[in-house]
Amino acid sequence: MARIRCFEDRTQGLKEAGEIPGSIHLAIGQEGIPVGFCHELENADMVGATYRGHGWALAKGISPAGIFAEMMGRDSPLNGGRGASLYFSSAKHGFLGENSIVGAGAPIAAGAALAARNARNGRVVVSTFGDGAMNQGVVLETLNIAAVMALPIIFVIENNVYSEMSPIVDMMRGESLASRVAGFGIPSYTVDGNNPLAVIGAARDAISRARRGDGPTFVEAKTVRLAGHYSGDTQHYRDAEELAGAWKDEPITRMRKDADDQTLRTYDLIDAEVAAEIDGDLAAARSLPYPDPATAKRHLYAS
Repeated sequence: MARIRCFEDRTQGLKEAGEIPGSIHLAIGQEGIPVGFCHELENADMVGATYRGHGWALAKGISPAGIFAEMMGRDSPLNGGRGASLYFSSAKHGFLGENSIVGAGAPIAAGAALAARNARNGRVVVSTFGDGAMNQGVVLETLNIAAVMALPIIFVIENNVYSEMSPIVDMMRGESLASRVAGFGIPSYTVDGNNPLAVIGAARDAISRARRGDGPTFVEAKTVRLAGHYSGDTQHYRDAEELAGAWKDEPITRMRKDADDQTLRTYDLIDAEVAAEIDGDLAAARSLPYPDPATAKRHLYAS
């Protein structure tokens, strides 16, 4: 979680300094969810994320240097600067990639899960998206297909309170988002996304179920997005008091609050090590050249 937080902090600084072109979407405050799930995933398992997917990519093992370079438009080892912050992927890490279209990653992940089921290779797939995606028809269609075909997939909804700038309570009714999947016959959990141990517990059950061939599971992880929806978002839709309260309950603050002195010293060491690591990764990314313009059409057409 410290690595993701430090990475996102540096990313915000890079954007403000003009080193990252285009938009970025930070996952500050949501670190416990990707860390909890990827703790239980095997290397061969796959993850499909949204445009707020840096944390999932890092938790899946992708180098921070590669992601920095990708966002900066450098000739990165990931996608050569073509994916930027919103679309980078890494097949060797089982990272299916991000997607800036709300909910569009769900059917892609379901396709990967279908391939895994047919190959009988024991792989499972995690499809993660935000609360706003629950109003997208393609997500509901994918839930139905996954249930009918008993696909080895876990749908993880990161309920961070706001669908872009709109409070979730203004967008849909019901006790929880997880309750909406009951009609598909999919087991569901609602967990505290700011508690990584709770996330690990839900992930372990859902992943075991998928690997046994018992079909999909839906996990609603409740959290709060501490940054704006996108770079430059003034967050006029929520007041300072609400945001200050959220900062007191985010996963890293919560772990520090419950720690004894010795554990706090360990956390301080981890923070220092991570900061040095991330700064080294950033330097490595800055050392890479920009792509050759002559290669702009590479990968667009089949040979």
